[in-house]
Amino acid sequence: MRLKDKVILVTGGYTGIGKAIVKQCLSEGAKIVVNGLRDELGQELVKSCDSANIVSHTLDITENDAADKLIQKTIDTYGKLDAVVNNAAIVIPSNISTTSVEFLEKMFAVNTLAPFAIIKRALPELVKTRGCVVNIGSINSWSGEPDLLAYSISKGALMTMSRNLGDSLFREHGVRVNQINPGWVLTENELINQRAQGKNENWFEHLPNVYAPAKRLFKPEEMAMAAIYLLSDESGPISGQVIEVEQFPMIGRNPPKGDL
Repeated sequence: MRLKDKVILVTGGYTGIGKAIVKQCLSEGAKIVVNGLRDELGQELVKSCDSANIVSHTLDITENDAADKLIQKTIDTYGKLDAVVNNAAIVIPSNISTTSVEFLEKMFAVNTLAPFAIIKRALPELVKTRGCVVNIGSINSWSGEPDLLAYSISKGALMTMSRNLGDSLFREHGVRVNQINPGWVLTENELINQRAQGKNENWFEHLPNVYAPAKRLFKPEEMAMAAIYLLSDESGPISGQVIEVEQFPMIGRNPPKGDL
């Protein structure tokens, strides 16, 4: 078991990629505090895992004392903290016309500032265990789509933070920080979002090669396996890195004209 007895806090873990990370961490021997917004989903997850090594803690990570509550819950439950997975995020379409300053601030509050606050509060505990942080970003960190402006900006800021802290915290404290940038993942929330935008029920089965050369989208479980590597001792001194979990190169793409 690659994560045996490691204590891991996972935010946004009641659904999607976070839920897949929680389940894979448990299977690798970890002890989990999982956070989310909808308590009924947290209770369902804990029940479905059927393990004494998971507890849920429902709260909004943008609350002023959210970081304190999450870290304290972890220490009170397991006595230590080995890793943080900052997965919680909001994805709302917007462009230059529809993005107000207030909207951008809301996006930053969840996707960038809350992860920072959690890392800052967790640092003294992570120093004790020479632990690590895995931030879940997005392939949109690099530039994003025309209608994902605010989201892309917030994830780009998260990526810069991951690289900066991955260098400074590892040099000074031995705490590693890395980021995973997922490509297009078929989560339950993505199904809901795409249907809300007018897509049909099986939209994900007919994607152009330019978006999905594999003829399918990623599964949340595939993102979870990347997280397991960075959380485990197998990743050694890797820090300040961003892993693109995508099915095509971000630079140097040369798609056939028929795919455009």
